[in-house]
Parts: sequence; structure tokens; C-alpha cells
Amino acid sequence: MSNPDFSDQVVVVTGASGGVGAATAEELARRGASVVLAARRAGPLAEVAGRCGKQAHAVVADVTKRDDVQRIFDEAVAKFGRVDIWINNVGRGIGRSLLEITDDDVDAMIRDNMKSVLYGMQVVTPHLQARGTGAIVNVSSLLGRTPLPPRAAYAAAKAAMMSLSEAFRIELAGSHPNIRVVVVYPGRIATDFGHNALGERTRDGGKLPAEVLSVIGGATQTAEEVAQVLCDAALNSRGDVYTQPGVFARVREYLEKQPG
Repeated sequence: MSNPDFSDQVVVVTGASGGVGAATAEELARRGASVVLAARRAGPLAEVAGRCGKQAHAVVADVTKRDDVQRIFDEAVAKFGRVDIWINNVGRGIGRSLLEITDDDVDAMIRDNMKSVLYGMQVVTPHLQARGTGAIVNVSSLLGRTPLPPRAAYAAAKAAMMSLSEAFRIELAGSHPNIRVVVVYPGRIATDFGHNALGERTRDGGKLPAEVLSVIGGATQTAEEVAQVLCDAALNSRGDVYTQPGVFARVREYLEKQPG
């Protein structure tokens, strides 16, 4: 079975200099998309763009700055004439116990994991509304559904981003039903994400409740495996998408077991 075709799609991918963002940009290019890649690191970003081919355009930008996000959009339209899909992929983790989380930690988690996504949605949506179609894809984490103690601030920021996305999905469904808001939930991924996290690198300890481990304890996926699911979701999906088979049932079981 062949992969869905992106040959008539212009796609923006943030956080595209490595990990899932880079793998997604390269997968999109293989499927025929015109890809706009955005990230802060000029050198790695240029390398990824080179692997994507002639239909790729790299923009060095910091998506925690609204003006930079606007510039990504402006360059995409100047280069390709429009944007069909916007993928908000930037995120940053933290390993810190709850009582040690500082004000700066909270500000960083909200800035990197929520405000970067908010800016992307706010910048591209008027364009999609004018065209009457398109998709916004926000990359979250299973920790936004099933938090872990040492990553509480990260999980909280991802949960906030999830709530923004769900509310916006409902809002657009009434006025612009052909604009899709998709949230993708990866689990463990074999990337350098943990190396760039604030605080200490943490492991999932054996003292965690069994129901938590049942959700986050699945097989580690490669960035390429996640990118395959993400690209399929970008083209066709509505609502929430989990990159690991069967994980939604485990998330629902976890939520049902919580006291309330």
C-alpha cells in the first residue's frame, strides 16, 4: 500500500532541524510536498533541507517569538504561494520534582510547549480561513494525558496545549468545518529530546503506579516511525492521533481509574 500523496500540499514544519521534525520534513518531501522547515539551528536545518530537495525552503527562526513565526508564514507564502498544513512540532522537556520547579521553569515550559503552538495557530489560521480548507497539526506527548512526577511541568504545559487545541477545534468546527485541528500524541521516541531538557535526565522508575506504566511503557519508537503516523494524520485525520497502536485504550483505562 502506497503512502498518501502530498504532491499538491505546502507544509510548514517547526522544530525541523532534528528528531521528529527532521524526519517529518524528509517524509513529507518523499511524498511530494513542498516543505518549509523552521528551526533555530542554521547548520542542522540546512542539512535537513538539503536532504528534502529542491521543494524545500529553510527558515532560521525561534518559534517562541511571535514575529519569527509570522516571518515563517510570510516566507512560505512568498516561496510557494500558500500554506496548506502547519505542523507545530517544537517542544522542550524538564526533569525536576514538583517542589523544585522554579518560576523560570514554568515560564520556559509554557513558552516552549504552549506559546510556540499558540503563535503558529494564530498566524496561519486567517490564511486557512480565507481559503476555506487546511490543517493545523500540534505535536503533544502521552505525558499530556498521563503525567509523570519528575516531568510534571512539561506534562502540564502539554496538557494546556492540548486544551487550547481542543477548544479551537470546536470553535472552527462551527464556522470552518474543512479546517482540521489535529493533536498527535507520541510516547517514547529515540531522539535527543531528553538531552535538551531542563534539569536532570530522568528515567521512568519502578515505583510508578502500574496503570501509568501501562500507558507510557510501550515500545520506544524511532523518529521515522512517528513521522509516518504524523504525516498520515496531517493529510487525513481529525481530532487526536496516537502514534503507538492501542495506546488510546490504555489512556482511557488510566483516566477511568483516577479517583473523583
